[in-house]
Amino acid sequence: MKKEQANKEDVTDQLIKESTNYHIPVLFRETIDALNIRPGGTYVDCTFGGGGHSGEILKKLDETGRLIVFDQDEAAKRNVPDDKRITFVPQNFRHLQRFLRLHKVTGVDGILADLGVSSHQFDEAERGFSIRFDAALDMRMDSRQKITAADILNTYEEAKLHKLFEKYGEVTNSKTLAKTIVEQRMITAFKMINAFKQSLQGIVKGNPNKYFAQVFQALRIEVNDEMKSLEEMLEQSIAMLSTGGRLAVISFHSLEDRIVKNYFKYGMGEEPAADDVFGNRPESPLKIITKKPVTAGQEELKMNSRSRSAKLRVAEKK
Repeated sequence: MKKEQANKEDVTDQLIKESTNYHIPVLFRETIDALNIRPGGTYVDCTFGGGGHSGEILKKLDETGRLIVFDQDEAAKRNVPDDKRITFVPQNFRHLQRFLRLHKVTGVDGILADLGVSSHQFDEAERGFSIRFDAALDMRMDSRQKITAADILNTYEEAKLHKLFEKYGEVTNSKTLAKTIVEQRMITAFKMINAFKQSLQGIVKGNPNKYFAQVFQALRIEVNDEMKSLEEMLEQSIAMLSTGGRLAVISFHSLEDRIVKNYFKYGMGEEPAADDVFGNRPESPLKIITKKPVTAGQEELKMNSRSRSAKLRVAEKK
């Protein structure tokens, strides 16, 4: 029995080690501790990626424990360990409830979602996520879906592009950006990253790297319908959590964090209207564990610059 347990720890230790090559998990220890893992519980990692968080969860589970992991990126499947306690679901986490029920799961003790794009995805030039490489304007998390960043740039109306860059990228001159894109695509369709960046050189505001990072963030969010997917996942997570189960979400920008904060506080994406003359509102099904979001300490900031914008919020099902 001890030998078998040692083998399982070797497997999960290796998973954690390999995951740092694929993607360094932020707020790693804080997130695992916050889940308050029970050895025989059932847990969900909505964003498996390199499997760093999952590896640590597996270490805390006994033979009766179970872990269901989701990832729409087919590359993540290569990181799944040979462990009968883990089930890999190659789907967007917006389908959480459907696939949990498909796998005969009626309630879970904890759900984790790390909303950051993995380092692996940024480093694969052909995926089109990074401004560092010249590649096709793709940005799809799930290669099975049809719409790409190029499709958005070449087909969206000017007003829609304006709102997209203003809302999802907080681009200061989003109106000018949208107008320029429409003008430039009439000359030639957008296909490649460098050509796209070159066509916008005349309107870049401030630091070019920061400017294009905001533009690319907005495109990535739109391509993958990230905000709507997040709302659907949070709504389904509340439904699937057992009493006392915990939901831990790591967000990386204000739009995500605001949605998470509202779901934790109100049980929905927006503050509900008062339901009577006394101004009372429906009670949230969640108890907030983190009164303020948990952020990275100085040590982690030195080791991983991506952790600078990470915010962890945790809530518990009442």
